[in-house]
Amino acid sequence: MKLARIATADGVRSGRYEDGTVTTDDGDRYDETEYDLLAPCEPTALYCVGRNFAATVEQMGYDTPEEPDFFIKPPVSVLAPGADIEYPDFTEEFTYAGELAAVVGEECHDITESEVDDVLRGYTVMNDLDALDQVGRTARKAFDGSAPLGPYVETDVDPDDIRMETYVAGEQRQDATTAQMFFSPRELVAYLSKRFTFKPGDVVAFGSPANPGLLEPGDEVEITYEGVGTLRNTVVASD
Repeated sequence: MKLARIATADGVRSGRYEDGTVTTDDGDRYDETEYDLLAPCEPTALYCVGRNFAATVEQMGYDTPEEPDFFIKPPVSVLAPGADIEYPDFTEEFTYAGELAAVVGEECHDITESEVDDVLRGYTVMNDLDALDQVGRTARKAFDGSAPLGPYVETDVDPDDIRMETYVAGEQRQDATTAQMFFSPRELVAYLSKRFTFKPGDVVAFGSPANPGLLEPGDEVEITYEGVGTLRNTVVASD
């Protein structure tokens, strides 16, 4: 089942997405002409894992991690599916990274891997945008709009061997599966839960395969995780 958040004439609503129609829990129905798609959750934080694919570690010249390496993006990082990505005026090396992301469904802390499925709402897609020439991860990755997210939360998916592809301006840039991760999605959610109390709507992103690359104004970025969905956004020049 796909879950969506939408902006309607009645305000922000959430519900089940099917063939363009969103049906809320109380039975209200909205077709595609009656809403704008929003990011599928409202996180208090986005917990992002880096260096989780061997090919990426090799490409970027990083050391192989002995335990998960992570950083945090704030809520202002979230960008809706289909929304324009403004090219930041403080960087000349702006990159994409297609990532699978879990969405937390209930408050939890210090859970085991076997408990992860019970506390998650499902999975979605994130683009971990990066101003690569800035100093430090916060400056590089935690700016406004640096985490396009969506389009939906898929509730029925096994994250351990999902194929993904990223296209930029129609050219394939990434092609991998989540089976190539050093640390599995469930392992990472459990690991991070020992350090943080997750709130409903929080996001845990699991890292990007090889070949993150540069973006230019006009580029459409299309990231697909099989069985989860396709996230599309277009880069535009900043005002």
